[in-house]
This record gives sequence, C-alpha cells and structure tokens, in this order.
Amino acid sequence: MRSVVDGAVLTVAGLYAVILLRAGATFAAGWFVGSGVRRSRFSERIPAARLERAERAIRRWGMPVVAVSFLTVGFQTAVNFVAGTLRMPLRRYLPALFVGGAAWATLYGLVGTGALAFLRWLFTRHTSWGVAGVVLLALAVCGVVLVRRRRRAAGPDAEPAAGEEPVAGETSDVGEESERR
Repeated sequence: MRSVVDGAVLTVAGLYAVILLRAGATFAAGWFVGSGVRRSRFSERIPAARLERAERAIRRWGMPVVAVSFLTVGFQTAVNFVAGTLRMPLRRYLPALFVGGAAWATLYGLVGTGALAFLRWLFTRHTSWGVAGVVLLALAVCGVVLVRRRRRAAGPDAEPAAGEEPVAGETSDVGEESERR
C-alpha cells in the first residue's frame, strides 16, 4: 500500500512540474505573440477601446478563469495563451497557474495511479477478467474509429443509416416531407 501512495505522490509531483512548464510556456508564447500583434497592421483593425476592455476583463476575472480552465480538456491551452496575449499581470497569473495546476496534477495523478493500481490488482487476481476488459476496450475503440471514418467518407450530404439519428444540424427527407404537407 505504501508503494502505491509513494507512486501517487511522485506522479502528482511530476505532473505538477509538467503542467507548470507547459502552461507557463503557452502563456509566454501568447505574451510574445501579443506584443507582435499590437505592432502589426492587424492591430489597426481592432479598436483600442475594445482591446482595453478585454484586458480589463481578463485582469479582473482572469484568475478564476485560468484556475478553473485546468479542469477542462483542451480549453486550458487557449485560456493560457489568451491570458498571455492580453498581458495578464504575472502577480495574477502565477497564483492561478499554481492553484489550477495543482488541481489538474492531483486529479490526473490520483485517477491515473488509481487506475493503474486497479489494473495491476485485476491482472494478478483475475487475469481472465483483465484480458476480457482489455479486449472489450480495444473493440470499442475500433468501433468508434470505424464509425468516424465512415461518416467522414460519406461526407456532410450523406443520409444517416436506417435507425440512426441525423447529426445535429442535419435534416432528413422524412422531416422535409412532413413539413411540406
């Protein structure tokens, strides 16, 4: 049990270092890109008042947004980059980075080490159940990949298969026929 706890602590610490470096680098990239954008012809297209208003909003509400963004998937990179382009002060950004990064590292570290500990227990105690679970997971992933490839190959104008619901934003001929009547 102690080795699992030690492993979880090391995992969380490693993930924390990774997220601090990655998010900090994203913020820095936004900071440098932001300075270039302000000196370009592109800045003439955006009213100065709008930029100042956006900066004030990020400076006022940015800390909670940055901290909570770490609990999302994909959104955190955008938030860190935008915070950099809008020149969020470091005295506000860094505490949000430390708190949000700690939440992210703890969540992913504990869930990850917990899942690995469960898999180790499952394979040592009930190997056949572990193998069956891995096979089912692999089949599910293959099924998702095949469905996505078929939809992509069919194109946006393709009709859904029998018994399949249309994708959001699409209509079927049946709905159009009933609307005409």
